[in-house]
Amino acid sequence: MKFSAQNLQQIPDFIQVPTDQLQWLIDKSSIKSLNQSDYLFQKGDPIDQLFIVLKGKIEVKIEQNGNYKHVAMIDTNQIGGLLPFSRASSAIGFGEVVEESKVLVLEKSYFKEMISDHYELTESLVHKMTTRVREFTKDNVQAEKMMSLGKLSAGLAHELNNPASAMVRSAKALKKHLGNVPEKFKRVVSIRATDEEIDVINTILFDKLNNRPENNMKLTERNEKEDELEEWLEEHNVENAYELTETLMDFCMGIPAMEEIHEATGEKNFPHAIEWIENVLTTEKMVDEIGEASDRISSLVSSIKSYTHMDRAPEKVSTDIHVGIKSTLTMLNHKLKSKNIVLEKDFQKNLSEAKIFVSEMNQVWTNLIDNAIDAMERSGVLKINTFDDQKFIKVEITDNGEGIPEEHLNTIFDPFFTTKAIGEGTGMGLEVVKRIINQHSGKITVQSKEGETTFTVYLPK
Repeated sequence: MKFSAQNLQQIPDFIQVPTDQLQWLIDKSSIKSLNQSDYLFQKGDPIDQLFIVLKGKIEVKIEQNGNYKHVAMIDTNQIGGLLPFSRASSAIGFGEVVEESKVLVLEKSYFKEMISDHYELTESLVHKMTTRVREFTKDNVQAEKMMSLGKLSAGLAHELNNPASAMVRSAKALKKHLGNVPEKFKRVVSIRATDEEIDVINTILFDKLNNRPENNMKLTERNEKEDELEEWLEEHNVENAYELTETLMDFCMGIPAMEEIHEATGEKNFPHAIEWIENVLTTEKMVDEIGEASDRISSLVSSIKSYTHMDRAPEKVSTDIHVGIKSTLTMLNHKLKSKNIVLEKDFQKNLSEAKIFVSEMNQVWTNLIDNAIDAMERSGVLKINTFDDQKFIKVEITDNGEGIPEEHLNTIFDPFFTTKAIGEGTGMGLEVVKRIINQHSGKITVQSKEGETTFTVYLPK
């Protein structure tokens, strides 16, 4: 298969390159014929050749934990391999032939002559290199962001589902409960009571409503108290006493309160009075549950807004970094709960503010905390410490997982390096973290041993 300079000039990258320079490229190159399933290059091979796919397709993929992930497809008339001024030394992945291919190959030994004598050809290849690096990085950063977004979306869906479901349940229960009010009201208005007796009931009832005590009884103790209360109510002619005791105990209305109400109402009126009181307390409890669920949703929305910093311009602002860390923990709370991880926070009070890009730093907290959670088994411990340290603000994020092997400590911030299973990470998370911290003139360090891994972020004050 013979190729001419005119053929190469059909390649978009070579449109402006003079034909004599393209002819030089052809003369100095060799042509490789490759069959399907052959490898143009494999992981660890030295990157010492420029290649142009004249015909066919080469799939570029990387290995992660014994599996292969598609990275790119080099089609006909596309350029790959070593490019002028590239510092790449060895292949991090594989180039597998997926269609029978012809590849033009130029050895690195000719690069010096090309750079010296063929300016337009060199310029086109350098431009190709910068474009390739930019697009490759952008795609993988985007993939990492989408993966993080997916995790956060799943977490938010989980977190929002609980209060939303609670609101629906409480609203339905309240509607059903209020449907029974007419019959109960009929019994209440039949009560013959003096103003003084009504005042006693109102005082007890509204004291519990306005100053609702916190019920800290253990389950066994509460069960005993409910049984005692149920028995007492039955002895005083209250029908279906078992239906009333749970709500009464929620408001800490035990036997002493019942005796006081019984004394005020008398034996005949007591059952109707206590039924009405329980009715009011139940309504209050359901309204409280709806209110708490609404507050929880509002809090989550505020956390999302704080996390994304959607109401601020993309510029550095002096910020309390605790706000971003807390918002991130809210976003990832579902993962902490699902693995039963204990969170220990030691945040310095009156910590100095850092001048940061808030959304970008939230990406840092997300990646570091999410990685720490992933590194731990169930019932792990996550520690987050913040404190002033001379010219820096330091944030330490520590997990008690298996640790990072010593041979990986120098490579974990490299692009595409990951120890996660296929589909669980792109290998760009920590590279993005380091780049963002460098953007803030800070630094990040890691120390790891079995059972203790600490990432420390230093941000200038």
